[in-house]
Amino acid sequence: MEVVRVLNGETGWLSCPLFSHPTLYSYSSAHSSGFSLFWYHLPPEQDLEQPIRYCQRVSKDREKLWLQPANENDTGQYICTLRNRTSCTKISMSLEVVSSGTDCPPLVARVPSHVYIPFQEGKSLSCPGLQDAAKMADSAPSVTWYHECKQYPFWDFQREVKGDNLMVYQMSVLFEGLYYCRVRYTRKNLTLSFTRVLNVSAVSSSVLPKMPTILRPNKDTKFTVRLGREAKLVCLATFPFLENSSRDIWWTVDGKPLELLTDTRFSETKRKVQEEHGDQTMESELVVTEVQREDLRTEFNCSIRNSAGFSTVRAQLDQEAYSPSVELGCGLGGTLMLMLVLFLVYHVFWLELLLLYRSWFGTDERYTDEKEFDVYISYVRDGEEEQFAVSTLRDVLENQLGYSVCIFDRDSLPGGTITDETLSFVGRSRRLLVVLSPGFASRGTQALLELKAGLDHMALGGHLRVILVQYRPLQWRAWVGELRRARVVLALLQWKGDKSKELTSRFWKRLRLELPLQKGRRDSELGTSRTFQSQTSTSSQTGLLSPGGEAVHRIQYSGGKL
Repeated sequence: MEVVRVLNGETGWLSCPLFSHPTLYSYSSAHSSGFSLFWYHLPPEQDLEQPIRYCQRVSKDREKLWLQPANENDTGQYICTLRNRTSCTKISMSLEVVSSGTDCPPLVARVPSHVYIPFQEGKSLSCPGLQDAAKMADSAPSVTWYHECKQYPFWDFQREVKGDNLMVYQMSVLFEGLYYCRVRYTRKNLTLSFTRVLNVSAVSSSVLPKMPTILRPNKDTKFTVRLGREAKLVCLATFPFLENSSRDIWWTVDGKPLELLTDTRFSETKRKVQEEHGDQTMESELVVTEVQREDLRTEFNCSIRNSAGFSTVRAQLDQEAYSPSVELGCGLGGTLMLMLVLFLVYHVFWLELLLLYRSWFGTDERYTDEKEFDVYISYVRDGEEEQFAVSTLRDVLENQLGYSVCIFDRDSLPGGTITDETLSFVGRSRRLLVVLSPGFASRGTQALLELKAGLDHMALGGHLRVILVQYRPLQWRAWVGELRRARVVLALLQWKGDKSKELTSRFWKRLRLELPLQKGRRDSELGTSRTFQSQTSTSSQTGLLSPGGEAVHRIQYSGGKL
């Protein structure tokens, strides 16, 4: 069910939807048959429904639950249950209590009721729900009328309040819009009120002809078609306004509607083209997917109907003369297709093309700088990202791609200052590879220092580039301030789980584009040499090149502590 809205502090009521169809359920017959109606309330963010406790403010009258007045605690789901000893039927509906700070509220308890008044004619407007409130009131309710938030009396003499109703004597465009009626009444020495809205529209005069009219095609219209091609027959018709009247437009083929045809070549599409003051212009398009020669002798009729009458017109088909433009179109289409294929090839293989170009014309940075490491890997310690950094990234970069990798927990000397050694390692590296994680800002003290050092080197032109690797999805508000400011100049790579594990995946290809170029060696040779150099250098620096040195190196690498 759609949400029922009630203004905070105003009277509201819910009608049990079970009784909205009297042919299925009738309150009087259900009550006489031994059924009882119970109401339950399910507040927001709760799982257990609670029975309604009736009091002066909350009461039940037949199939209606009254809130006099409603407050914010009344918001939630309401379940009305019809039960006897052998059966139980229930249905739920939503109630939303909203606040309004103006005298003319934009929200009301019900969907606006549509009222249509013909031009230059009159009508009496009554406030919805007034009769229901009169049954609960101790005295006759009073009604105040508003038009577009302006209280009666209005500026003209064509609208006048008589009793509880608003009389419109001569309708015009100026009188269209939303009309609010506010009902006030007294119940048990308590003044209550509620607001309803009417959406009033001016429609064409009731004295004008209401027969529908077909605008196109007419008796002189011919549809030019080509054999073997698709053809579209368009029927356009106008329907004058008639309240509670159906409007229909359809095509027939040899007197049969499309629903009864076995030929699947025919299909129909309907749509509303325009609506002005209740008068509608509708269009029906008949599509013939493949025109055959016998279709030229077939009778195609467009028909329209409303409660005032019926009209039909025949569509005439005419075969189009042959034109050599088909061959010209095929040639142009082939040229465009070739260009499209070339564009798609570049779009799909652009990474491979860039890597190939880079291998031919790129420069090996090892011969132009005095850096010691190719890559410095930065990550948040004690997390899933640490396992990804030290196992996956380190293993591929060192053993398969042959890069010299620096990891602080493995390559730093014992007893040194963390800040000084971090700045030193970052400054001696050509790339800073930062593994982002949701806890980067809160748990990544060491990682933040490494990121700040890398960004400072980039800003000072220190021949260092920062590469971001997003291991898990990271929301924008979780990015630290340095990353937000520098995001537009940094390369961001996303790890996509199993899709990125293979060395031929887009992740590793993009990472190779961002890493320093290595010329003159094959990947397998580079991987073996670099791995041996890394182990020898680490053992020499720490003074642990001994029969037990290999075991000490593994403990430092996996745990990060000695």
